Amino acid sequence: MTRTRRGYIPRRRRTKMRLFASKFRGAHPILIRTIIQEKIRALLSAHRDRNRQKRNFRRLWVTRINAVIREKMVSYNYSRLINNLYKRQLLLNRKILAQIAITNSYIKYIKYELSSYDFQ
Repeated sequence: MTRTRRGYIPRRRRTKMRLFASKFRGAHPILIRTIIQEKIRALLSAHRDRNRQKRNFRRLWVTRINAVIREKMVSYNYSRLINNLYKRQLLLNRKILAQIAITNSYIKYIKYELSSYDFQ
């Protein structure tokens, strides 16, 4: 029986997978089964860690804002500031507030202005 040559489609698929796994170590960039397993694991980790990174940055911003607020006023804290910002309809996200808090003392002006304002 003569030998049949296989098509190019599976080879093209495997080549794409090998290009994805070319930076892996050991047998992982060579063997197709391990390439598939490592690719699934890598994509799952990337998806999970994108959400984890957002969560960690938000925690960092909240911590920075709270630290700057508590420097001068002991009784004033982050949750009061955010509550007063919402009451005043000053919609600033936490990233911008943290940058303002770190770079200059504008947050102190916001803090004193909001603390002097009487909410009922």
